[in-house]
Amino acid sequence: MNPHSLMASAAINIGLAFVILSLFSVLKKQPSNAFIYYARPLARRLHVPFHSPSSPLHRFLPSLAWVSRAFRVTEDQILDAHGLDALVIIRLFKFGLKFFAVCSLVGLVVLLPINYGSQEVQNGSYFTMDSFTISNVRRGSKRLWVHFACLCFISFYGMFLLYKEYNEILIRRIQQIQKLKDRPDQFTILVREIPLCMEHKVHCVDHFFSKHYPNTYYCYQMVYNTEDLEESVNQAKSLARKIEDLRESSMAKKRKNKLPLLGLLHQETSETAFLEEKLEALCHKIHQLQCKDMLQRKELPVAFVTFKSRSGAAAAAHLQQHSHPLLWITELAPEPRDVSWRNMRVSYRAVPLYKLCVLIAASLLTVFFAIPVTAVQGIAKYEKLKKWFPPAMAVQLIPGLSSVVTGYLPSAVLKGFIYIVPFTMFAMAKIAGCIARSKEEIKACNMVFYFLVGNVFLWSVLSGSLLDLIGNFISHPKNFPGLLARAVSAQADFFVTYILTDGLSGFSLEVLQPGLLIWDFFKSCIYGCQREKTPYLYSLPYFRIIPLVSLSFLIGIVYAVVAPLLLPFLIVYFCLGYVVYVNQIQDVYETTYETCGQYWPHIHHYILLAIIFMQITMIGLFGLKLKPAASISTIPLILFTWMFNEYCKMRFLPSFHHYFIKDAAENDELDEKYGLLELNCENAINAYCPPGLRSVNFMASESSTTPLVSS
Repeated sequence: MNPHSLMASAAINIGLAFVILSLFSVLKKQPSNAFIYYARPLARRLHVPFHSPSSPLHRFLPSLAWVSRAFRVTEDQILDAHGLDALVIIRLFKFGLKFFAVCSLVGLVVLLPINYGSQEVQNGSYFTMDSFTISNVRRGSKRLWVHFACLCFISFYGMFLLYKEYNEILIRRIQQIQKLKDRPDQFTILVREIPLCMEHKVHCVDHFFSKHYPNTYYCYQMVYNTEDLEESVNQAKSLARKIEDLRESSMAKKRKNKLPLLGLLHQETSETAFLEEKLEALCHKIHQLQCKDMLQRKELPVAFVTFKSRSGAAAAAHLQQHSHPLLWITELAPEPRDVSWRNMRVSYRAVPLYKLCVLIAASLLTVFFAIPVTAVQGIAKYEKLKKWFPPAMAVQLIPGLSSVVTGYLPSAVLKGFIYIVPFTMFAMAKIAGCIARSKEEIKACNMVFYFLVGNVFLWSVLSGSLLDLIGNFISHPKNFPGLLARAVSAQADFFVTYILTDGLSGFSLEVLQPGLLIWDFFKSCIYGCQREKTPYLYSLPYFRIIPLVSLSFLIGIVYAVVAPLLLPFLIVYFCLGYVVYVNQIQDVYETTYETCGQYWPHIHHYILLAIIFMQITMIGLFGLKLKPAASISTIPLILFTWMFNEYCKMRFLPSFHHYFIKDAAENDELDEKYGLLELNCENAINAYCPPGLRSVNFMASESSTTPLVSS
């Protein structure tokens, strides 16, 4: 890729980001868009003021008020309002800023002059990205030891930050668990594969736990296969909404026309009466399905068992209850909001089969995705593509088009393909038999990350290098090692354009929410003002944010020593990402569950994997640069990194998987002292009532007379 293509990509992405962010700052000021850009405050029925400025044009002028507001938000505010999981996302961006700021300083001050000044003669009429990479250093040069020193520094600095961050997240986790000490999941365990009592033909949960835990057992809640019941409840809710819409429509017409047509009024009244009769019959059916005899037939071998104390629940969760390891399987219950009721129907013994099917499906998707990645690299390597596919020369007929095609188009196309991957993987993770929604998202994070590493990073390097190597290897077979080293580092320009597209355009589109704007426009055209708007509130998509940001970490860390010119772009990437996601967490997304930071061990693993990947890459590059001593010296560095990873697993990981008996016992003593244990136990058992058995009011709730959005 020549400099013109790189500049074209940068110009297009910067221009798009400027236009999109300016448009967002204007749209955010409009009260009609509050249900998109202030979905979370409105869903919580909080007042969203739209101040009337002195000039009416102020509302239509772009501003940076939302940016300055994002920098004023503190970590404690995010933790109190949104939980530790949301704070982990913000700290991920801050970690990237701290890490790549120092790496950029080292790369630009130390490595860049060495790379650029190592080759006396530059080939070609212009300088390519290769002029600033390690491929420009002469083979066998002593200057490669500077690269080795920088490799050691970046590795140790990364491990230092990872250890410090892991420790801080753990402290926050302990504090958050203490703050949420009355949460139902601290008193409750999940029991699976409950055997039938042969005498009574029922699941004797009460008998088992009363016998083996007489002092700590409180009560239990069976789980039922209520798929048909839940379907009936959803139908009833839909009918109730239709009745409400008809009534609102009728009232609006009465207000508009003081003397409405009697025939039209009679027709609407008859339709409403018919729907009300249908709703009444459906409610009767729901009550029949909820009766004890019907439910007993739909019992699953799964139950939530509540204990009188936190310590009792923690002890029972980690003990094997039966000599047969596939009976009476216990684990800590997820919090009530986090329970995946759908997967409770999956037998514990069938879970490995479900996981295998998901693994095969994800592997097939990874293999087939290699086709568009190869096509993207073919576009990026336009100069080589012309030799293999002469019709591609037609692009040169339009001045400047080839720079746009090779500079911006490949990364934009790749980003478009990548957009659907997290949603596809998340859909797969949902059928893997996980008992908690958080576990589904964590599984999706892992699947998406390894997919991106395999396809977007590794295959981009291999397929992009392949087009370069085929012709050169035939003409100069003796120079193959040097050509390979140059080809690996030559992909830096493509990843610069990818970081620009993912950061500037990607984050800008994330904050603009164009999909919701279009959908809201169509809804307004269909329903007009007859129907009251509801906020477009969605869960914070961890499965999409974490893997994509972790891929940028991987690209930046691997190329930190190879092509340091890429590092400043990553600072812009993480800075913009920080501002955007503080805004999104504050105003747009809802945190629908709280795992108290269980995403961080996986993020730690991704970043550490990137550091090891960098070290392995440098072993190969030092070898190709005829510096075997540097390659051999890198091996102990890899071993040290691996030992660091094992130490972190021993030091931190158990605290993310288990509750602490010591803290649980102390909290129990405090509750017993103030007489709160009984209340907490009662709240715990009520919290795990299956969705189909919860009481639902099918009539429209009265809305507050105070407007939530003021102009």
